[in-house]
Order: sequence, then C-alpha cells, then structure tokens
Amino acid sequence: MLLYERVAAALRAQIARGTLRAGERLPSVRQLAQGHGVSTATAVQTYLQLEREGLAVARPRSGFFVRAATAAAPAARPPRRRAPGEVNNPALRSVMDLLARSDLLPLHSATPAPGLLPRAALTASLSRCLRRTPAAALDYAPPQGHFALRRLLAQRYAQVGAEVSAEEIVLTGGAMEAINLSLRAVTSPGDVVLVETPTYHGILQAVAAMRLKVLEVPTRPGLGIDVARMEQLLQQTAVRAAVLVPNFNNPLGSLTRDADKQAVVESCARHGTVIIEDDIYGDLAWSGQRPSPLRRWDDGGTVISCGSFSKVLAPGLRLGWVAGGQWSEVLARAKFFATVGGNSLTQLAIADYLQRHDLERHLRRLRRTLADNGQRLHDAIARYWPADTRVSEPQGGLSLWVQLPEGADSRLLFEQALGKGIGTSPGVLFSSRGDYVDCLRLSCGLVWDERMDRAMRTLGKMVAA
Repeated sequence: MLLYERVAAALRAQIARGTLRAGERLPSVRQLAQGHGVSTATAVQTYLQLEREGLAVARPRSGFFVRAATAAAPAARPPRRRAPGEVNNPALRSVMDLLARSDLLPLHSATPAPGLLPRAALTASLSRCLRRTPAAALDYAPPQGHFALRRLLAQRYAQVGAEVSAEEIVLTGGAMEAINLSLRAVTSPGDVVLVETPTYHGILQAVAAMRLKVLEVPTRPGLGIDVARMEQLLQQTAVRAAVLVPNFNNPLGSLTRDADKQAVVESCARHGTVIIEDDIYGDLAWSGQRPSPLRRWDDGGTVISCGSFSKVLAPGLRLGWVAGGQWSEVLARAKFFATVGGNSLTQLAIADYLQRHDLERHLRRLRRTLADNGQRLHDAIARYWPADTRVSEPQGGLSLWVQLPEGADSRLLFEQALGKGIGTSPGVLFSSRGDYVDCLRLSCGLVWDERMDRAMRTLGKMVAA
C-alpha cells in the first residue's frame, strides 16, 4: 500500500466511525502532513484520493471538507400558470403567524442565527454613534439616507464590476421595502410582473398587495433563470417589470450564470421590461467568490438593484438599499412620503462598522459555516429520510430545497412538525398558486448542534410515515 493510501485509509475510517462528520473541515494539508509524518505532496495526494471516492470536497480558499452523502436534485417542472393572473395562494396568509412564533426550532427562517453574526462589533458601533454623534443618531435621516453609508455601498458595487453612484442609492428598511418602493415607482395596478418560480413568498405578497398580475418563469436547480423561456414569455406578453433573484435564488439557492445574466438584461431592455433585482444573497457565495449583480450589465436604464445587510450583519437592524438608476429621484420621493426618513442610528452604526472592521473577514467565516450546514443537512437527510428524497445543491444563500417522496405532502409535514416544536416552510408558499406541495425549504442558517440533529431525525420519521 502506498503511503498516501495509508493516510487515506486512516481518514476513511474516521469518517466511517463518525469521528469526522459530514460538513466538517478536514485538517489542512500542512497539518495532515505533520500529523502523519508525510510530505505535503503525499497529503495532497491523500485528499485527491478521498475526492475521487466522493468522501471529501475542496472549497476554494477554505480547504477540504467531509462530503455529505449525495441525493438526486429536485426535478425541474414547468409552472402550472402559463398566462398572467392574480396571486391566488391562501397559504401566504399564514406566513406572518409563523414568523411571530418564538417557540420553534426555526428551520423555516432564512436568516443567520445570532451566534453567527458580529454582535460585539455591532454593539460597539451602535454605542459609539450614540456617544459621539447623539444629535445625528437620534434625528431623522435624510430621505435618501446618510451619505457616508451610501458612498461605502457604491464602493462595494464597484468591487463586483457594477457602476453605481452614491447619489442614486436610497437607504431603506430592508430589501423588501426596497422592492416595494421599486414596484410602486414603475408599475400601476393591473400591470404584469414576471417572477421566478419557485420564488420568495415576500415577493409574491408584495405583487398581490399592489394588485399586479403575475407571470412565472421557471428557475432551475443549479442553473438559475430559464433564459430561453423568459424570452418567449416577453415576446408573448407585455411585462412591465421582472422581480428576479439571480444570485442564490430563495428557495433553490441556484446561481444564474454570467452569460445568462447578460442575456436577461438584454432581453428585458429589448422588450421595455424594468428589472427589479433582489441581490440580498449575493455576498453568501459558499465558494467565497462573490457573483456579479445584474447591474453589471446595465447602465441604470433597465435594472433597479436592491440589497440588504439583513442576511450578513443583523436582520433586526432592518437596513437595506435600492440603487435606482434613472428612477432614483422617484424612489427618494416615495421613501420620503412613506416614512419621512430612515433609522439614523442604524445607518450611522453600519457605516462605522464598515469603516472599522473587515466585512470580508466576517463573510468568509459566515460562508464557511453556511456551507458546512448545507453539507450537514444533506448528510442528515441521507441518513434519516427516505431514500427517494431529492435535495438541491445550493451554491450559496441560506436555503436548502427538498423534494419529498411521491405522495408526501409538505403541508401535512409542516403541521406535524409544529407539534414537535420544529418550523419548516412548505413548498406551497413559493408559487403564486400553491404549487410544490411535495417540496419544502429548510434553513442553513442555524448553529448545528444535537438539537438540530434530533430535529432532522424526527422530520425523517414523519416523512417516512
């Protein structure tokens, strides 16, 4: 037996015994070499062998990890709705009640757990702003928001190849306010709005509240927006706006390729369709490589780009933004009419945090944890759930999309899980007509512990029954 094969056999045995569990980081190449008294070249060969066997996976700039057992991806399916229509999904009314509950293990919540966020640094920034600039911190913010933070956001867009000026950015109370303001700015009741399916239920609720008609374009596990189908729909129907999530769609976690993103922007520009881009998950690429927003391929004439700090710094601070391009003045007025001004203390504190701390360092840790959790969820489903359960392979974000075995109903699973103190998001929440009865979304944002493992085991038993 060759030397690297002996080291691989030792690691293989640790994985089989559960000493090394799915999603856990393996020793670095240097640590492995030192621990087994071999060269770094032998350590690299060891990991390459485990990769070939499907036991390890390499992540750029993160190292090697124990790979979870694999399952088939959810089957792609065309939407039932082939023509524009109103959002008609009674299940959406239950979302607010579910989010209000604090007694559940929140596998239904696509937000990072507090323990994964930089609480101490944010607390220090909030305290510092109150001490040093109390008048500004406790007063109304300007309608567009404080310039210091808008300038920092413009710099972050430049880092991913998008030309955005600080003057066109409007700070909002989270990404959903940004999307709502954008819809109000560019649509009128009765207009047709294109959305992905499946898509985030908050987008569907916003479209319904404004009495807009919805047209659904498939988004595919692992591939993102179906660009060819989108072009067909735009040729057939006058679509005023498209609300799209190209970077790690919620709930699939799919990433639309750059070539397809460019095609989406060009297609919408040809047909006079305004794109409202929800880029809330763009910073959560599990590979560590931040993908470009749609705005990269636009000069401000077609794409309105929305974002938020809710998924990376603090959901409760409710700070988002919209880069409005030619609609910036309209959006600023709409923001002023709705709330007069935003939360000054939050805006100043986030600006202070960004100036004093390395956000990328925090994001690297957060991305690694989310990727680890995705692997652990995969492994738990492979171990505890029926063999014909299908699971998405997200490339980023906070969600895992699960397709249950034939005949299973995620609504029944949801009700039974509530009785055990476990929250889930049934698939019917993610389409305009309650499709995806056999699917559900699980969160990758919780700290993995024994309670999580027990919950996945309990859910597996419910699915099997």
